[in-house]
Amino acid sequence: MSTDIEKPDQAQRPDYAQYVVCAVMVLVGAFLLFDALTLPGGYAKVDPVGPRLFPIVIGVGLLVMAVILAIAIPRGSKGEADAGEDIDPDMPSDWRTVGLLVGLFVLLIVLVEPLGWAIAGALFFAGCATVLGSKHYVRNIAIGAVLAVGSFYAFYSGLGIPLPAGILDGIL
Repeated sequence: MSTDIEKPDQAQRPDYAQYVVCAVMVLVGAFLLFDALTLPGGYAKVDPVGPRLFPIVIGVGLLVMAVILAIAIPRGSKGEADAGEDIDPDMPSDWRTVGLLVGLFVLLIVLVEPLGWAIAGALFFAGCATVLGSKHYVRNIAIGAVLAVGSFYAFYSGLGIPLPAGILDGIL
């Protein structure tokens, strides 16, 4: 009589942690459907689509994908491991870079009102490029300024959404 207990092969066991992903997909899909169906009407008289269509489509899509994933999990279906050439999955996370980027984002939030989007955005874009490894500081600032001023006018002129001008009020 053998005392060895047969264990299922690791490759054959389903990844039960994926059920958490299913649950999140169901929650978000249900929320989108509920929120879309409770929207009041009358936003636009000439818009045949209305504001409900896209949240309903995305909510239904999430629910359908959650069901498909829930069916695939017990069958042992797993995604292929990332075989990217520019990543090393054995390397630890670079929390310093993540922390610096989060810090830059918080700095943007603090500076956007007093300095305005053009200056704060330029500093943010240049700072992000520098944190991510660019050593061309003048070029980072120049590209950041072009992106910030371009997005300022894209929002203001193209979308009709005014961003704060800050100390450049009257100039922009």
